[in-house]
Amino acid sequence: MSDTRTETGRQVVREMLGEDFLHGFEAHIASGTFGAEAGRLALAGAFGDIWGRPGLERKYRSMITLAVLITLRAPHELQNHVRAALANGCSAAEIEEVIIQTIPYVGYPAVSIALNATAEVFKEKGLLKSPVTAQDRGL
Repeated sequence: MSDTRTETGRQVVREMLGEDFLHGFEAHIASGTFGAEAGRLALAGAFGDIWGRPGLERKYRSMITLAVLITLRAPHELQNHVRAALANGCSAAEIEEVIIQTIPYVGYPAVSIALNATAEVFKEKGLLKSPVTAQDRGL
């Protein structure tokens, strides 16, 4: 794992998700177990080639990624990318606006999943004063 694409990917992951995340990611790749090759491709391709490109600030790449993950109803990946969006300069209010922006396109069930997943990250980061449930929001 020492080509330029992978090194760029390592730096991007380190900056967006932290050293611990990177170490776990690399340990999985090095293990050679199920999914390791997909991880290697993601590190070089998604993070090195795409996230490492010039042309869009990472903040905007994060907003686009959040919208896509909301659409896909992928809460685990959404949580990782909410953390990355915060590291990339998105505010909690901007992240909430991205979620709201998706309502007419993906519907309330997908948005409810996104709100719950995001609330967990906001609570973890101290950005949520009290726990909020889907029932509290009427969703």
